[in-house]
Amino acid sequence: MSDIPVIRHADLILRGGRVHTLDAADTVVSSLAVAGGRIAAAGDDRETAVLLGPDTEVVDLAGRVVVPGLHDSHLHLTDAGNSWNLQVRWDGVPSLADALKLLALRAAEAAPGQWVQVIGGWSDTQFAEHRLPTLAEIESVSADVPVLVVFLDTAAFLNAAALRALGYDQTTPDPPGGEIQRDTAGNPTGLLLSRPSPAVLALAVLGAPQLKPSEQVGSTDRFLRELSRRGVTGAIDAGATGIPGCYDALRTLRAQNRLPVRTALNVMASRPGEEREELATLLRGVTFHDDDMLWFNGIGEALTLDGVDFSNFAQPRPALSDAMGRHLEPLVRLLASNRWPFSFHATYEESISRFLGVLEKVNRDVPFDGLRWAVEHAETIRPQTIDRVAALGGGITVQHRMAYRGEQFLKRYGPEAARHVQPVMEMLTRGVPVGGGTDGTWMADANPWGALRWFTTGTTLGGLEMWRPEDRLDRTLALRLFTGGSAWFTGEAHQRGALEPGMLADFAVLSADYFSVPENEIADVESVLTVVGGAVVHAAGPYARP
Repeated sequence: MSDIPVIRHADLILRGGRVHTLDAADTVVSSLAVAGGRIAAAGDDRETAVLLGPDTEVVDLAGRVVVPGLHDSHLHLTDAGNSWNLQVRWDGVPSLADALKLLALRAAEAAPGQWVQVIGGWSDTQFAEHRLPTLAEIESVSADVPVLVVFLDTAAFLNAAALRALGYDQTTPDPPGGEIQRDTAGNPTGLLLSRPSPAVLALAVLGAPQLKPSEQVGSTDRFLRELSRRGVTGAIDAGATGIPGCYDALRTLRAQNRLPVRTALNVMASRPGEEREELATLLRGVTFHDDDMLWFNGIGEALTLDGVDFSNFAQPRPALSDAMGRHLEPLVRLLASNRWPFSFHATYEESISRFLGVLEKVNRDVPFDGLRWAVEHAETIRPQTIDRVAALGGGITVQHRMAYRGEQFLKRYGPEAARHVQPVMEMLTRGVPVGGGTDGTWMADANPWGALRWFTTGTTLGGLEMWRPEDRLDRTLALRLFTGGSAWFTGEAHQRGALEPGMLADFAVLSADYFSVPENEIADVESVLTVVGGAVVHAAGPYARP
């Protein structure tokens, strides 16, 4: 915790509520006082009243719940922001019929050359119909406007106009690890399949029109405002495409003092076989965490491009290449020698174990000794491997991807494997730092309350109960993953994640009591007042401002 200066008057006082401080004792108070961007006091209304001054803004909470601002430890914020205004979102849409209507509405409004795109964040199991769209249904949306619908990292559906715009025909080859489904004459049908690589889907998305750099600023601003509406005050960008120019919109917003979410950038490689040289050049002279709103946080989530497994459980588990370790070792030595934090994507136990073998070897020569590093995802990690992560001082970030694909996993691996999937309680019991995230907005949506629903119920969007009751997190513990838990992964546990004197004044006033609403309403929780560094970045309902 930072040093606490002497405060005469608060800039902001909230009173008359239930403030869950998430301090070590889980203290709940009625009032907060904020000064200089930090918490000045947390107690009852009388305790904060002594800091009331002539210019203090006072907010009547009227019994509402306040929590520390949510911190998403794994969100593809840059990519989402740069394309947000192009997308139709199916997040939370209850029926396929409703989802198709959204496509038709966008197609009717589309300007010449504009596409209708749905880029992930939904599952067939969320729909009342419990099925995917058919190609005929996608075609019926429009004969002239290109339509592209991406289903997680599993498949994509394109209408004929999109196939024409991409130039896909009988001569178009299947990309490595993917399939362009064809009819008996060899013509593409409009269905793209990951087998198991999602590159075939990414190529289609990248082949569609992109926003101009000037348009990406407004698009990113709109996406960040959506996060603020959910009470998100911080996020780790888990890697983006098109570095370093992809960050220009974020930099513009920061320069204009319009960035409402503290954003830590993890940078990942983009040139196969040249990862070490690429990252060394990119990061030469970079100062990590040189700003409190936008900064470079480390390397990840892809360290080497042949070291990424896939989470498409409709396909068999992919084996990492034999050459992966030879490519990874010199890069990890570079990172450890320079004390650069890093993380790596790994879905499966088998992948994690291979990565750890390389890390353990490097650690013997270049001790990590407190270097911050993390495993991203770890859905099938085993207890003995969690211990290996702990021994090297690493952390694990977890997301609600399984809420979207639990049925896929169960079908392929069976009930016994499903029962042990994503052992978060085991990670915590064994002393590993754990951060909560979403992996939005392609592999899941970016709603942290949907993720909290998963971690507290272990139930998929389709209603499949995957976790035993003893494996589910209580609501306070789950919230800790998205507050102090995530702060570890940016090296900020000393100043973020709890509402106590000296900590950063990042918090959210909730639309409903997260701690008591029915389980099926957790994902609907929003913020009516979001504050970052003592400044209001979102206000709605009773706190709406002109």
